[in-house]
Amino acid sequence: MLKAILIGAGDRGYIYAKELLKYPHKVKIVAVAEPNELRADKIKVLCPDVLHYENWVTLLEDNIDADIALICTQDKEHFQPVIQALQRYHVLLEKPMSPNAAECLEMVEQAKTNNKVLSVCHVLRYTPFWTNIKQLIDQDKIGDIISIQLNENVEIMHMSHSFVRGNWNNDKTSSPMILAKSCHDMDIINYILQSEVERISSFGNLMYFKENYKPEGAPIRCLEGCPYEQTCIFHAGNYYLGKGRGWARKFTDVDTDEAIIEKLNTTDYGKCVFQSDNNVVDHQVVNMQCENGATVTFSMCGFTREQTRIVQIMGTKGEIRGNMDENKISTYTYLNEQEEVILLPEAYGHSGGDSGIIRDFLHTIDSNTESKSSAEKSMKSHMMAFAAEASRKRGGEPIVLSSFISNLA
Repeated sequence: MLKAILIGAGDRGYIYAKELLKYPHKVKIVAVAEPNELRADKIKVLCPDVLHYENWVTLLEDNIDADIALICTQDKEHFQPVIQALQRYHVLLEKPMSPNAAECLEMVEQAKTNNKVLSVCHVLRYTPFWTNIKQLIDQDKIGDIISIQLNENVEIMHMSHSFVRGNWNNDKTSSPMILAKSCHDMDIINYILQSEVERISSFGNLMYFKENYKPEGAPIRCLEGCPYEQTCIFHAGNYYLGKGRGWARKFTDVDTDEAIIEKLNTTDYGKCVFQSDNNVVDHQVVNMQCENGATVTFSMCGFTREQTRIVQIMGTKGEIRGNMDENKISTYTYLNEQEEVILLPEAYGHSGGDSGIIRDFLHTIDSNTESKSSAEKSMKSHMMAFAAEASRKRGGEPIVLSSFISNLA
């Protein structure tokens, strides 16, 4: 029986804790570090005997008898607990590893030094959607990949909630958008490619969610008598007390009108989207060239009606098209001019990825094999994201990935 500790019991930590408890014959959560009492109490409901610590420092100082650590703190709070936890435990780390490239490299080295598993929660690798696409490529259904086009449709209200008002709205306190949101996409591109990425360039900016788009007379907070209450889709009161109530549960642990209103009056979630403290891009494109000559185009945009990923993979024998939200994959072959369509059953929790990452992590420890999303594999996609952001800040200057990584050492 494995024993686990949980560091950070927010949204992702709670989800992974529930997934772990699907294996009561394999693992037991024995301790949690979480300063928020209500969130800690939710873990206690799942695990009545769990030890509660207010912070990760005191938990790790106690040298709890355990085998694995799940670390689900905010982006900039990953490095120190990971480095210390790896001295005793195998670690499952929420993505991204760190907004600092050098810290990512050090985490990988620390895992090697201590002979511990360090897996990163790139959950898309475990979804039936991307697993099927990977299998089709490996089975040579479309031949050699010539080009990939991947669109990440963030969805307009998800954009405003998480990346304008929310925890990931400013790269000084969290991570740049390409890392916070799109490291999933960099990882999937790395996962399905048949060749290493050689060169990267990127363009993007914060175009809309800033003060010059603020309607005249709009107050800083939506509930302070905004004259555009009936015409602005981002009005915090209308949205979070209405169809956006599910998002409101991300910033309040009490699902009442009074609790939501209190948060809208005291947190960034109640601010006008044109007067927030955000600085991350609301759209970005990344171009990649591989060592074998294949090319990749990635586009992230917050201004879409649905939250999905749409992919087109063009090969020498055919092409694959897929829409993740629809769970639909189409394969077309040039020789017989036939299309085969795969319709996948609906899956929950990052389209099945949440359960997959936990299952793989436990299997990796049991079998002493490499994880499907090991930190070493994750490093490649993180470096792609870091290089893309560097290129964007340099006006789209092409960056040779190998040189970029060498300069970090």
